[in-house]
Amino acid sequence: MRAEAENAVAAIRKSLDLLAQRMNWETAEHRLEEFNAMIEDPNLWNDQERAQKLMRDRQTLVDAIDRYKAMAQELEDNIELVAMGEAEGDDEVVAEAEAALKTLKTRAGAAELEALLDGEADANDTFLEINAGAGGTEACDWAEMLQRMYVRWAEKHGYKVELQSEEPGAEAGIKSVSYKISGPNAYGWLKTESGVHRLVRISPFGKGTRETSFASVWVYPVVDDDIDIEVNPSDIRLDTYRSSGAGGQHVNTTDSAVRITHIPTGIVVTSSEKSQHQNRDIAMKALKSRLYQMELDRRNASIQEAHENKGDAGWGNQIRSYVLQPYQMVKDLRTGYETSDTSGVLDGDLDGFMAATLALDVSGKSRAEATAEG
Repeated sequence: MRAEAENAVAAIRKSLDLLAQRMNWETAEHRLEEFNAMIEDPNLWNDQERAQKLMRDRQTLVDAIDRYKAMAQELEDNIELVAMGEAEGDDEVVAEAEAALKTLKTRAGAAELEALLDGEADANDTFLEINAGAGGTEACDWAEMLQRMYVRWAEKHGYKVELQSEEPGAEAGIKSVSYKISGPNAYGWLKTESGVHRLVRISPFGKGTRETSFASVWVYPVVDDDIDIEVNPSDIRLDTYRSSGAGGQHVNTTDSAVRITHIPTGIVVTSSEKSQHQNRDIAMKALKSRLYQMELDRRNASIQEAHENKGDAGWGNQIRSYVLQPYQMVKDLRTGYETSDTSGVLDGDLDGFMAATLALDVSGKSRAEATAEG
């Protein structure tokens, strides 16, 4: 086996060892049997919330076991193919098996990073907000481009995307939008996107000039039902208003939209897609999630450095730059990770950026240290 293939095998085994450690492989099958026994309980669904959590936890374990077994088997199969090809002098078989090992190395590395999503709320669903910043109509259009980018990313990963509220721009695009995104480790992945995103391009609005636009992305976890976040009723102001929807079935004809302001912190959350009663529940959950996020920030500031240094959506605060003119480049300013495939990124290809930021967090380095090394 050539050195490159041997290095790939070593890297894959290292990733598999970490995956086995994270899932407690020695007890995984036993824990799955326990889950299977619990879901056979005829009284399970008397408590819908407990049952749903149990089913989610079971599926997470099933997915982890299946992924580990599949990659471990694929590794051994390709090692055998390389040995067989070398013994028979079949260079084509050897080349195919080594290419498969290279691909598996990439997948195993990504799985290893995902296994490191073991923060207190990493496994939770998440809220994602996008707000247009400096740049007027250009910024509103940029915010809408980011909206599409994140929805496409979520859909590609099989996540459920629910619109919470949306405010259209005066001429084009959106001023703000909020989503709830549900799926395994949704918060763990998307937390890497918090911060200001900068776009440089030729204006699409007839100016013919190169324009710079900004939009901010804010990500915070959906609080689990077993996490108690107390909100003093005297600390909140509840307002209802007439929503300005996107038209058609989304237009509200009554003052059903809800805005909750948390007076001590200044946090404002809104919901305008349901009935007034549902909107209030949605907004309160969002508020509790924001307060919980603040507590996470205090306890582990390095994970959410972008939140603490969020500032205004303008110069000096951006985490990522998207340049469409005079050249094509998307670059993350925290990690130095970059790509010239701007169309792919804007179509939701964000995994490389997220993985690089997670690796930075796992290394324990600050953003300043990483930037200095780069």
